[in-house]
This record gives sequence, structure tokens and C-alpha cells, in this order.
Amino acid sequence: MLATDSDPIVAIATAPGRGGIGVVRVSFGRAGDAAAEPLMRALTGQLLVPRHASYVPFLDADGNALDRGIALYFPGPNSYTGEHVLELQGHGGPIVLQLVLQRCIEAGAPFGVRLAEPGEFTRRAFLNDKLDLAQAEAVADLIEASTEAAVRSAGRSLDGAFSRDIHALVEEVITLRMLVEATLDFPEEEIDFLEAADARGKLTRIRERLAQVLGEARQGALLREGLSVVLAGQPNVGKSSLLNALAGAELAIVTPIAGTTRDKVAQTIQIEGIPLHVIDTAGLRETEDEVEKIGIARTWSAIEKADVVLHLLDARIGMTAEDDLIAARFPRGVPVVRVMNKTDLTEMAPEVRTLDAGKRADVCEVRLSAKVGDGIALLRAELLRIAGWQAGAESVYLARERHLIALRAAREHLQMAAQHADQNSQALDLFAEELRLGQDQLNSITGEFSSDDLLGVIFSRFCIGK
Repeated sequence: MLATDSDPIVAIATAPGRGGIGVVRVSFGRAGDAAAEPLMRALTGQLLVPRHASYVPFLDADGNALDRGIALYFPGPNSYTGEHVLELQGHGGPIVLQLVLQRCIEAGAPFGVRLAEPGEFTRRAFLNDKLDLAQAEAVADLIEASTEAAVRSAGRSLDGAFSRDIHALVEEVITLRMLVEATLDFPEEEIDFLEAADARGKLTRIRERLAQVLGEARQGALLREGLSVVLAGQPNVGKSSLLNALAGAELAIVTPIAGTTRDKVAQTIQIEGIPLHVIDTAGLRETEDEVEKIGIARTWSAIEKADVVLHLLDARIGMTAEDDLIAARFPRGVPVVRVMNKTDLTEMAPEVRTLDAGKRADVCEVRLSAKVGDGIALLRAELLRIAGWQAGAESVYLARERHLIALRAAREHLQMAAQHADQNSQALDLFAEELRLGQDQLNSITGEFSSDDLLGVIFSRFCIGK
């Protein structure tokens, strides 16, 4: 813990702007009772009863009321940060909140009260063992959640569901490591470790459970980050109409004139609670129009960053030589859905068709009519399938890319451990080392072993009063 991690800190805990209620929060750090009692008297004119709401004036240096509201005092360790905490809940005007904030800093100057940094209150909660790192990140995720499903999943993470699963995995790995280390320390016992301790069976069960946790974390990452979907194709194939159909609103201008869309149009929609960031782009074609050239360049830039590309075609014409050239430029490894649009002008029925294996990154072909709306549900379902979403997955918890990287690394280490377990006893030390590395990766999720640099990056992204 750094020296500054025990400073008394204060901040406005509510969002910027005007509101009915505004909250100023103080956490007293190492100062504790020495600062809490004098500051309470200076700010409210009285000592507050712990964990009781008191309607009091918020006083300036001359004893005049800056505002009136509710004051709450939480002695540590029974508080959000684990330290003595004072909350002043007054009116939500930005000026009055700034006045109360400045008064807290002024009255707390003898005790070193300073303005909190972003995320510092939650950082204190982590450092004081009120939350682990995954739960602390869930606080920010809950605030930033953009869908109901994301809110519920972030709540599960904050309640500790993700952390409990990680801790259970770590305990199983530790148990297996103890058996391995015992065998390494007492080789004269001539115990057949792999058979007597059922090491292979234990490791198999750990790997199976890790795979389940990784699957749920992937689902949670989808809820948090969403999927970037880019609509690409030649001019006048119905990209803007498809964006409007997916969004259920007239977001993009639709005309029969080729090249109507000159720049990308982005819209976030929800499918089964998953945020889909859909980007309508300029039609891809050779042109002398300088403005359109800029739009086409931005189209290719968006395609490079896409999670899924929807390659739109006119169902009446199908794949042309120009479309083959466009498809050849799609980045490798990015799923491409070939969308046959305008089926209402043909005899084609809306459907999803599996394409022949080996056709670059093409996943499937979806036939639909963006104008009429036929087949839109099929496309939505196909996007969810590509994303790996399972309908009705209520047990997922919100996860970050950092968590996924750690889980994948742990999976690789346990896979290597399994390979060493199948070798002779000479490989036991390698088996033990891979188990240790796998445990370290799992521990990094909950913050059992985290550098100050990692903590700084994570908590710097929080809002000031959190």
C-alpha cells in the first residue's frame, strides 16, 4: 500500500450536473477518529450517531448554512472503504456541491484531507479487503452498464459470483499442488503419485470447470463490450435499409441514388440484451468523387476493426466480380455473413444457408428483405450465434478482456500440466510449475497478486467519487 492510500480523501460522489440530490463523501484514512469527530462538528455542528440519518445544516467557516440535508457517519471497518466514512447528502446543484466540497477540504486541512483521485474510494475498499479486484471492477461495470442484462450480470459479479468461482478453482489447484509438492519432497516413499492421488482425474475436473467459467466469462464480456458489426458492400444494395430495419428506426437516409451514404453511420442496438454496434458505411466502388473516396477509406478502416462483417448483395444479381474483389480484401479471421438483400423482388424465401467449407471467412448466407422486414429475425439470430451467445443464460457474470486473457492463460498452463502428468516422474517438477503458473493467472483476476501498476490502470478509469 502506498503512503497516499491512507490519506483522508473527499469527493463529490454523484454525477456532474444538476440533480435533486448530490452526495459529498469523505473517507478518513489513517486519520480515523482524530479527524472524523472535529470534521463532523465543523461541518454539521454536532457529533453524528453512527449509521443513523441526521437532518443537519452544512456549515461554512462562519457557522452559516451552505445547505441542509442528510448526514450519515459509518465508522470503519463497517463502511464502503473499510475506513471511517462521512456522507453529506444535500441538494444536487453543482455550485452548492462545490461549496460543500471546498468546505470539507478547508475544515480537513489540519488532517491532510485532499481531493480523491478517480476510483480511489473503491481502491480503498479493495486494499482494505472489502472487495476483491473482480468485485471492484464490477462497481464500474454496474455504473456503465448499457442494458438490463448487463446490469444483472454486473450485479452478480459485485455480489461475488465470479470471484467465488475463481476462488473455488484456485482451492482445487492448491490441493493438487500440495500433493505434487509432497511427492517431490518425499521421493523415498515410492508412492505412485499419479495413481494414488488420482492427479489426472483431479486435473481433468479442474480443466472442465475452468472451461465452464471461461464460457460464462465470454458471455459476460459480450454483455459488457458488445459486438462491432459493419455493413459493407457496393452502393445501393440496401445497407442503410438494413441498418434501419435492425434498429427499428429511420436512422440512415435511403434513396435509389447510388452513393447516398458518404460517411459511416453508427447505431447501438440490443439483441437479447447484447449491445450490437452496427455501422453503416459508404458503398464500395471506384469513384472520382473526393468526398466519396474519403467515405470509402473510412469504410475499410471500420471493416479492419469489425467483429463481424455483413457483406450485402443484391439478391437479384448475386455475387459479382466486384463483390469478389471486395470479399478478397476482408481481413482474415473476421466472420463474414453474406446477406442477400431485396428478396421481396425475387422468388427467394428468407432463409439461412450454410456456405461450402473453405470460402475464406464466410460463415453463412442469410436471405432477407430489409425493406419489408422478412428474414431480419434470422439475421439477428445468426449474429447471436456467431457471438457465441446462449439464450436464457442467466448465470453469467460481467467480465473484462483482462479476465478472459487470464482465464485463457490458466487454461494453457493446465493443458501443459496435463501433458506432463502423462509423462514419467521426471516431469513432476514441470507439472508442479505449470500448476503454479495457472494458479497465478487465476489469482490475478481477484487481485491476490497484482502490481501497483495494474491497480493504477484499473482504478484510474473510475469516476471521481467512486
